[in-house]
Amino acid sequence: MKQQLSGNIVDIFNKNIYPGLVDIEDGLIVKITPVKKAESVYLMPGFVDAHVHIESSMLTPIEFARLAVVHGTVGTVSDPHEIGNVLGREGVEYMIDNAAKSPFKIFFGAPSCVPATNFETAGASITLADIEYLFKERDIKYLAEMMNWPGVLQGDEDVYAKINLAKKLDKKIDGHAPGLQGEEAIQYIKTGISTDHECFTSAEALNKLKNGMKVLVREGSAAKNFEALHGLLHSYPDQMMFCSDDKHPDALLEGHINQLVKRALAKDIDLFKVLKIASVNPVEHYGLEIGLLREGDHADLIVVDSLVDFNILKTFINGKLVAEQGKSLLPEATSRVVNKFNISEKTPADFQLKGESEMVRVIEANDGELITHEVEGRIILSEGYANSNTSEDILKIAVLNRYQEHKPAIAFIKNFGLKNGALASSVAHDSHNIIAVGTNDHYLSEAANLIIKEKGGISAVSEQQQMILSLPIAGLMTDQPGTEVAEKYIQIDKMAKNMGSKLKSPFMTLSFMALLVIPELKLSDQGLFNGKSFNFVEIFK
Repeated sequence: MKQQLSGNIVDIFNKNIYPGLVDIEDGLIVKITPVKKAESVYLMPGFVDAHVHIESSMLTPIEFARLAVVHGTVGTVSDPHEIGNVLGREGVEYMIDNAAKSPFKIFFGAPSCVPATNFETAGASITLADIEYLFKERDIKYLAEMMNWPGVLQGDEDVYAKINLAKKLDKKIDGHAPGLQGEEAIQYIKTGISTDHECFTSAEALNKLKNGMKVLVREGSAAKNFEALHGLLHSYPDQMMFCSDDKHPDALLEGHINQLVKRALAKDIDLFKVLKIASVNPVEHYGLEIGLLREGDHADLIVVDSLVDFNILKTFINGKLVAEQGKSLLPEATSRVVNKFNISEKTPADFQLKGESEMVRVIEANDGELITHEVEGRIILSEGYANSNTSEDILKIAVLNRYQEHKPAIAFIKNFGLKNGALASSVAHDSHNIIAVGTNDHYLSEAANLIIKEKGGISAVSEQQQMILSLPIAGLMTDQPGTEVAEKYIQIDKMAKNMGSKLKSPFMTLSFMALLVIPELKLSDQGLFNGKSFNFVEIFK
């Protein structure tokens, strides 16, 4: 099929904008011709999310694609370790096969840390043999984020076997090293780990950039680092990329990488630098089969109204129009259900914790960050049991092993703000057990049981109502249309805020409270964990 597009060509490589015609044949750009006058729109390469866990959108790859193309995204670099923690290699292959049903270009990595640590219970493991299979048989592009940075620094044999395999097969290696600086960062980088999306401060990012690492500016639903890092975009455009990491469906409905592009331009970062970061750098770093608006490239491009408003008018992938005027043209498709959920419903008694003291270690959640802090707080002791202290916003938090029957792990958390009720989720990074926060044991059991009945989801329970968004695929995703899922999510998010939460994204924040590899204090199904000292700690002071 032949077609021709007219507009102002944005040539990132030659830093030039000129009126031209783009001739496309069989999905490839066969010719770009300068002309005196063209349509008053701008043609440029589509955007690439340089690091995302698609599962966090609660959508299958097919449905994720349908929302992303509207915002000018043509491809992603995707780590499927969320479903990997539930189903192992089978889960990774599920994502690959599902993505293959869409023209959207998703390039998967082989999860390097499944399970993420030995201090939690996952549903599966991904071994060195699994990774080698994925590299050789499924054309996996890279070794996904090496979260076990202590293992890297301490010379862990299994960690280095995976790193060396990736290097032997000429695969890129993604990093995950929050807060690592100085000599430790240098040691980490020298292993061949080439990227990091976990920089929370400009100083940390600059240290890594100066030592040759590529830094990803992340804006997701929970972790937002653009404001901290945007000052580096001007000086290091060759070493930086944009990513979302984790994005809930309501946020994906509103925008994607295009939002970062507009924000960078508003900070007076040069257009060509911004587009290099948003499009060229991930394609070149990972060797992706995504076109960059050159003759011979795949016709993966977008049409934009102006370089000020930056509204995405059209998105093309392999020359096919996949989105136009804010509407996705990709078809809906059903997906088969895979899952692992093996526990029975709970009672309030399961969430009781014998009290040893009124003073406890408390997880302090921070809005817009994955990092937590350890603070001291006072709880309520009643009939020998430890209970939430809602007057000081210290609530009980629980993690339930969803793969086998076991007593829930209990701790306390601050800043969720609930006055009466509970929230729960089977999206709980990285092992995806059930995590719940609530004002009393009754509500905690009710919120958890809603999820257990559906074998996955996010739930909210208050005195007035109950609500659940079911996630039957691995307890992480649904194949329902993305717009419908986003609407359901908006409603349950609104309910959580009506219950008192002041967090911008309470369910996303909750999902990271079991992520042990991000300091400082987190809760796994095995107990309260300090991510700095990398060991379990006592609840009571």
